[in-house]
Amino acid sequence: MATIEKLKGRAFLAFPEMKNLLEAELADRFNYGSVVSAPTIDGKAFCAPGSKNSGELSGWFGDLLYAPDFNPDVDAASMPYWASTTMLEPFLVRFESIGDAASALKQIQRNWAPYQYQFFRRASLIQDKLPYINLKVRKFPANVPNSPMGLFTLIDENTMIASALTTSPLPAGRIQFEEDHENPPSRAYLKIQESLTLFHTFFGEELPHGEISGGEENADGSGCRASRTSRASRCFEAGACPGGWTWVLRQLGAEVLAVDRAELAPSLMNDSHVIFRAHDAFTLKPEEVCSALGVQKIDWLFSDVICYPERLLEWIQLWLKSQRVRNIICTIKMQGKINWDLIATFAAIENSRIVHLNYNKHELTILIQADKL
Repeated sequence: MATIEKLKGRAFLAFPEMKNLLEAELADRFNYGSVVSAPTIDGKAFCAPGSKNSGELSGWFGDLLYAPDFNPDVDAASMPYWASTTMLEPFLVRFESIGDAASALKQIQRNWAPYQYQFFRRASLIQDKLPYINLKVRKFPANVPNSPMGLFTLIDENTMIASALTTSPLPAGRIQFEEDHENPPSRAYLKIQESLTLFHTFFGEELPHGEISGGEENADGSGCRASRTSRASRCFEAGACPGGWTWVLRQLGAEVLAVDRAELAPSLMNDSHVIFRAHDAFTLKPEEVCSALGVQKIDWLFSDVICYPERLLEWIQLWLKSQRVRNIICTIKMQGKINWDLIATFAAIENSRIVHLNYNKHELTILIQADKL
């Protein structure tokens, strides 16, 4: 028989090897705790509220930080970016057997994913008794249902911390794709695969695609009465060299205007569906881009350019004002200490989501459904 004890606060699961960035975000963005000097490898440690005088550190369980005093008024959409997922209503489950643990979770909801840093075999046995969810590496494109995904972590052999309500529909807040080590010009292709997957999950937007031909059925269902064609998606990638993102877009069948000062990989330079321009992408006017692609409004705008966030924001605002783009995906590259007020300005853009991707480094990604503005 399992017993459940509700906990206050939140629990944050840091992305792998990014605990220090999560700690810094909690301290600088949320004024939760502080990063202090300590006899550790990097000379720093995180002190949670109430622990400054006692010297006690915050409650880490592997990469999971339980923060009992975190401000409960912070809404789910504003949780830390450097947490792959956040337990919004954490609770403890104390149990005697594997079956008891699984039964307690199943009585709450269907979907549960594990995060483990210890007791791996025991956690696997619990997961085996829960309804199936896909924990495997996925092949792009992948469909991610936007449904509740709980999270549980064993903190000892007979106790777990869990939450049915989390901030991500992904298991433990992360998705991994099968890697192609031969064809893409760079590993950056994984970022656009993840970005497009999340864009579809959050906004329901279809992925970029090639020309689609089909038939329109007669009213009586007796067959097709006319041909109906959807043109290929028109995409603009700024700072495209060496072409990892353009490569993904071409795999999907889209037409791409790729702009950079340096050329793309030879296979893309020889692709008749890729228009290359040697230029500073940020100085091209929206109407020039649309003219090059033969449309009044482009379907997708992409940027993985290394630039100051302030310049990226100005460029995005220029495109939004022009009303010549339907969807936007851009990487916000951090330059030293993060300016959280500036990130808040990005986040204030209507119909947008800021995420930290599993394949991001010291950067964030903004997704904007501009056509709905």
